[in-house]
Amino acid sequence: MRQIRLQEPFRAVFYVPFYAALARNAYKEQGVSVELVSGTQPSLAKDSVLEGRAHLAWGGPMRILLAHDADPASPLRNFGAAILGDPFFLVGREPRPDFRLTDLATLTLGTVSEVPTPWWTLQDDIRRAGLDPDSVRRITDRSMGENAAAVAEGRLDVAQLFEPFVSQMEAEGTGHAWHAAASRGPTSYTTFYSSAQNIAEYAPEFRAMIRGLAATQRWLMAAAPEEIAATVAGFFPGMDPALLARCIARYRALGIWTADPHFPPEPFERLQSAMRSGGAISRKPGYARCVDDAIVVAALAES
Repeated sequence: MRQIRLQEPFRAVFYVPFYAALARNAYKEQGVSVELVSGTQPSLAKDSVLEGRAHLAWGGPMRILLAHDADPASPLRNFGAAILGDPFFLVGREPRPDFRLTDLATLTLGTVSEVPTPWWTLQDDIRRAGLDPDSVRRITDRSMGENAAAVAEGRLDVAQLFEPFVSQMEAEGTGHAWHAAASRGPTSYTTFYSSAQNIAEYAPEFRAMIRGLAATQRWLMAAAPEEIAATVAGFFPGMDPALLARCIARYRALGIWTADPHFPPEPFERLQSAMRSGGAISRKPGYARCVDDAIVVAALAES
């Protein structure tokens, strides 16, 4: 098979299924060589695909929704789901087991500035809980690291963070998870994506990658967190292995990672509705236009 260039959006712990597939040679075992194109700016991953620097990328279906909202003829399609749960948390300085989203009415919240999806989905949750998200006092221009430090030092009430910030703050006694966004239920967060032309042209290679991802997902559901952490440790140089294992255990317990690569309509619709309610898109492009699950069906039928 032809070698495939796979674009990474940026480095993050919740992307463990993709790193594990690479580290375990899961794609190679299916007969396809995959070169990882490292990334640091999520918004540029789709450009890498459209401009031919990569054959496919992994990333948020929100990129495809934005593209189809802007251009109904967009060639981009999602397929091969790996993360269908929201990996973000609300973290405060002291424990608050009785926290409710409506409590944000009296608090100052530091929201994620690096990527937009965490706020789009959270504002929809806040709205559904009965509070106007526009009434929440927000700090919007600081990094997660800066917001985590502000919570730890008592300068901020609550911050929206992902791992490893949460487990690290808990270990240091400087913060506690008040709310896991994954508790809302399935929400599409990360899949493969490419152009319809690439999906057709590289169908054998993409199907092989889907089978490799599926094998990795089965392993991920069964392996000990410490084994998973050791497997992907090379992608997180400098991170304490015990901390990485705690992050992995938390994410798996929350069910953010999928057991197979199918991308069903429900998590797509939850993300699409959140983006629409938040004004990120002006219409709902729809599952049928944005998702190609047929290639997943075909890939798994060849297993």
